[in-house]
Amino acid sequence: MNLWESFDKNEISIFIMMAAAYTAFFLLSKKFSRPVTLLFLLWGYTIGVVFDFTIGGGVIDFYKLNDTQNYKLFDFLYYSLFAPATFFFVYVYELLQIKKSFIWYIIGWALLGTGMQWPFSWLGIIDFQNGYQPVYSFPVFLTTLTVTGFYYERVRSTFEVPLPRKNMDHK
Repeated sequence: MNLWESFDKNEISIFIMMAAAYTAFFLLSKKFSRPVTLLFLLWGYTIGVVFDFTIGGGVIDFYKLNDTQNYKLFDFLYYSLFAPATFFFVYVYELLQIKKSFIWYIIGWALLGTGMQWPFSWLGIIDFQNGYQPVYSFPVFLTTLTVTGFYYERVRSTFEVPLPRKNMDHK
């Protein structure tokens, strides 16, 4: 495995995004218990990679990451951004105490995820091919975020989540 073919704006952009995402993560990660934090980092990485390998590789092959069809170091660094993104999704979900507006919350994040594909394309991180358009990812984001939201509710009912909830009695 080569580290990279050329070191240009896509690799620099990934470094900058990783620095920003993981700095914010480390500042916010103490709000959840360690098991919940690790669970959603792993969940985000896994669900992102599974869908990315399904759509972006294999038989379907709708896009390539970075410079080539082959996997390079920066492809895996790009995948590592899925982990804090999922953590932020869960963190804001809990912070805003999303219940009745769950559908709008999911739609908002799906629009954000879909919208981020245009700058990723401009930066050379994602190169769409075979007629694929970023808007086609919207249903994928809807699916993954909905499952993540339901999964978080299941986890929250099992683990104690330390952020305050409006309907809890404060002692």
